[in-house]
Amino acid sequence: MQNPTHFKIPDWFLNRKKDPKDGKTSQSISNLWDTRIREDIEKLKKIRAHRGLRHMWGLRVRGQHTKTTGRRGRTVGVSKKK
Repeated sequence: MQNPTHFKIPDWFLNRKKDPKDGKTSQSISNLWDTRIREDIEKLKKIRAHRGLRHMWGLRVRGQHTKTTGRRGRTVGVSKKK
């Protein structure tokens, strides 16, 4: 569906709100959506925004606590002596 607003679908239902390039709200599908998200993240990294830095470092981006959660893949804690 190229123009969902033509069919009176509300803006809050679409997945691309306020595109940084043109400021329009639109609906992106499949690999085009993936490409746009990747471009947005690369732009955040390039301008060294806080969210971009968190993406670069592999940390949580949306304000979650990270002291005790999200420890997958990292060695945490103290190893026992034998």
